[in-house]
Amino acid sequence: MNNKTKILVIEDDTVLLKNIEEILFEENFVVQTAIEGNDGIEKAINWLPDLIICDIAIPNKDGYQVLETVLKNEKTKKIPFIFLTAKVEKEDIRKGMMLGADDYIFKPFDIPDLLNSIKLRLEKFYQVITERNYSLNNEKKVCDIDDKILFTFAGKSQLCSLQDLKYLKAETPYIRFKFRNGKNYLQRASLNEWEEKLPEKFFIRIHRSAIINTEHISKIEKFHQSSYLIHIKDEVEPFIVSKRYGTKFKTRFA
Repeated sequence: MNNKTKILVIEDDTVLLKNIEEILFEENFVVQTAIEGNDGIEKAINWLPDLIICDIAIPNKDGYQVLETVLKNEKTKKIPFIFLTAKVEKEDIRKGMMLGADDYIFKPFDIPDLLNSIKLRLEKFYQVITERNYSLNNEKKVCDIDDKILFTFAGKSQLCSLQDLKYLKAETPYIRFKFRNGKNYLQRASLNEWEEKLPEKFFIRIHRSAIINTEHISKIEKFHQSSYLIHIKDEVEPFIVSKRYGTKFKTRFA
C-alpha cells in the first residue's frame, strides 16, 4: 500500500496541468489528472484523493458543479477542495466559499504559493482526522486495522495505515513506529497507551518495549524454555518474547 499523499488536479489547460503534475511529483505526491468535470468527478469517487485542485472554467461540468457533486457523496465530501482560477471577482470567490471550497489559488501563481496552500489544507484536514480518530487522551477508543495514523516527518504530514505498521518499539520518552515501506516515525507517547488502542486481533505485546503486528511475522523460533524469537518480514534483527509475555504469546500461537 502506498502511503504517499494523493492529489487530483482537474484543469483543461493541458500545458498548465502538466506543469502542476510535475511540480507535485517533485514534492513526492501521487497525482492523477482530469481535463473536464465528469472525468474529474469519476476519479474523485473511485480514487479517493487526499486533496482536489480544480479549475472553475472546465468543460462538461464546471468547478462549482464538481464541488457540489463531491460534497454530496459520502466517500468524498470531506476531501479538501482548492479552486484554481483566473477569476478574481468577489462574487466568484464568495460563491465558491459558500459552496464549501477550502481555498482559492489565482492564476498566474507562484510555486511556493501553490505548495503552501496544499500544505495548509492537508494539515488542517489531517488534524481533524487525528483529533477525531487517534486522540491518545482519556478516550478508550480502539482503532480498526483499516485506520490510519497521522505523523509529521521532515515538515510533512502523512497518514499511515495500521495494516502497514510492522512494530512499535519504546525509546523513552518516544515510541518508534516502523512501517512496511521502511519508514520510521517517532511519537512522544507510551506503549501502554497504544496497547489499549491497537486491535488485539492483529497486534500483540511481546516485551515491555515492543508490540508487533502479527501479520508481518515471517518466522517463530523457540528460544530457551519459555521464550521465542520472532522474525519480522524484511527486518534483520529478531524480537525476543520476554518471559512476562511468553504465556500469552504461546497461547495465541500454540
